[in-house]
Order: sequence, then structure tokens, then C-alpha cells
Amino acid sequence: MAAEGRVMGRRFFLTLVIGISAGFSFAYILLTSTGFSRDTAWHNYRESARDFEKHPIAAIGEHSPDEPAHRDEDRSVADELYKKVRVLCWVMTQPKSHESKAKHVKATWGKRCNKIIFMSTEEDPNLPSIKLPVEEGRNNLWGKTKAAFRYVYEHHRREADWFMKADDDTYVVVENLRYMLADYDTQDPIYFGCRFKHFSPQGYMSGGAGYILSRAALDRFVNKGLPNPTLCRGDDNGAEDAEMGKCLDKIGVRAMDSRDELKRGRFFPFTPNDHLFPNQDKNFWYWNYIFYPTDEGLDCCSDHAVSFHYINPHLMYVLDYLIYHLRPYGIKHGSGTLPKILAGSNSTTKEIEQR
Repeated sequence: MAAEGRVMGRRFFLTLVIGISAGFSFAYILLTSTGFSRDTAWHNYRESARDFEKHPIAAIGEHSPDEPAHRDEDRSVADELYKKVRVLCWVMTQPKSHESKAKHVKATWGKRCNKIIFMSTEEDPNLPSIKLPVEEGRNNLWGKTKAAFRYVYEHHRREADWFMKADDDTYVVVENLRYMLADYDTQDPIYFGCRFKHFSPQGYMSGGAGYILSRAALDRFVNKGLPNPTLCRGDDNGAEDAEMGKCLDKIGVRAMDSRDELKRGRFFPFTPNDHLFPNQDKNFWYWNYIFYPTDEGLDCCSDHAVSFHYINPHLMYVLDYLIYHLRPYGIKHGSGTLPKILAGSNSTTKEIEQR
């Protein structure tokens, strides 16, 4: 009986292999005979993969901290900065994007903010999201931005030192954001982001790359700018980031240089791929708007980059894996110059010196 079972098993396996081979052969003949090329198939796949509303993905989730790959990870500096540089992140979203985009922000970089709030025009207890008193639509993004910052100020201003606005297709390395902000005074009216030219003497920050206000800047925006339509546009229309830049300039909030010590950018309005291999057409709008000179290739971007834009949910998880999980074995990474805010902490200093 055992020998007969083995013979039956081999026959089944052989039949399976022949069936699969025949299937692939038939598919190949069908594709080539109809002129349906591999390039066409790949193009169609990419287009369908972009439609996350028709093909939603589940939240992948985080590795357990008990996994062997993470037991030797030293997060002491990042953990200290988490306590000392508190960042509230609010994410601009819309009802149709709660499931397809916003929940993936929550599952990836959003959980590393000290507090995260999703701003929409509908309340969603599953996300959750805040319902803002503004009509939905691209023409009302300025209105949503004003209402969101007002909500943050009225309900959460004491829970953070810095207040960041991001889109639901922005990816943020929050640890690098804290590192950049660590030695600035949140009582100074300042803000950071990807700085563009135009619209005001000091320019403005890209909305897609995200921008972050100090506590003093938030206070001025809500209490000095919003009540005065001569300082901040009173209706809900207009380009959100440009209107914010004009308003903050008029109320004395300074646009800061967010580049690193090597003059490489930290906030980016496109994907990493688009900055490593940029559009070479010098008539492309970006070259007319970017405030500081920028290099191509690996010199485009800081080793402590903060944000990228146009990041779809799949890429959010890819970035999470590459940044927080993939490690070349045997290489120990430094943390950069220790922020002054941590220099007075004896325990942290000793830990750094012992590495």
C-alpha cells in the first residue's frame, strides 16, 4: 500500500507539473498571438496597482520588539528626544482616503509622533478622524488648514512643542525631525519645511513635503493671523501652502533653513526616486521654485532626511522596512552630533561615549 501511495504521489506531481507547463505555454501563445506584449502587461499591472481604492491593502503592522533582529538596537538617543522634543502631527485627509491612505500613515510613520490627529470633513471613529467645519474639495484646502491648526491650538497645544502638518501621502522620519528641531527654541516664532520661492519675501514651505510650526508660531497664527483677513486670507480658497507662507511672513514667523550641515535638503516634495533621478528639464516648475541650490544623485538628500511626498501605501511599508528593519550586518551606525538638549543628560552622554 505504501509503495502504491508513493506511485500515486509521483503521478499526481508529474500531472501537476505538466498542467502548469501547459498552462504557461498556452498563455504565452495567447499573448504573443494577440500582440499583448510583456511591456503592456507590466504597464497594466502598474496602473491597476496605483488604484488603491479598488485594490486596498491591509495594514502590515510592526515587528515585535522581542524579535532577535531588534534586541541589540540602541534607541536611547531617539527615546530621549521623544521625551524632550514633543511633536504633534496632524494629517490632512478626506473621507474617501481614510481606508486607502490615512490608515497606512497610522500604521507606519504616524505612530512615532508624540500625538497624531487625522483631519477630515467626516468623523471616523475607526481612524479616528476629526470632522472640520469646511466643505470637502481641493479648493478648500486652505480652509481645512486653518480649521485644523485652530483645533490643534484649542485642544492640544500643551501636549507638544512642535506642530506638523502633513498629507496622507507624505512619509516622515519622525526621529530625524526631532533631531533637526532639538536645539531650536519652540518659543521662537519659526517654521521649517521644503522652502520654495515666490509669494512672500521669505518664500513658503511646500505643503506636500509637510511643514512644522513652533509653539510660538502656532500661537501667532491662531491669535494674530486668523482673526485679521488683511494678514491671513479670510476665505477658504487659495493654495494652502502659499497662503500659509504669506500669512506667516506677515505675522513675523520666520521661514528657517532646514538643510543639514552639508547643505543637503531634509524635506522633499517628491518621492526618493524623483530626487535621486530628477527631471532634467530645466523648465520643470520645481527648478523655478526651489529656494536653495540642490545636487543630483546621492548628494541630493541628507542622511537625516525628514520627509518625502507622493508616497503610496505600498511604498510607505517599503520605506518602513528599509529604514527601521533592514540592517547590513556588522556595520554600526552613528547618531550624528549629539544635540545640545541632550548634552546635560549624564546617563545619555555616558551611553553615547560607551558605544
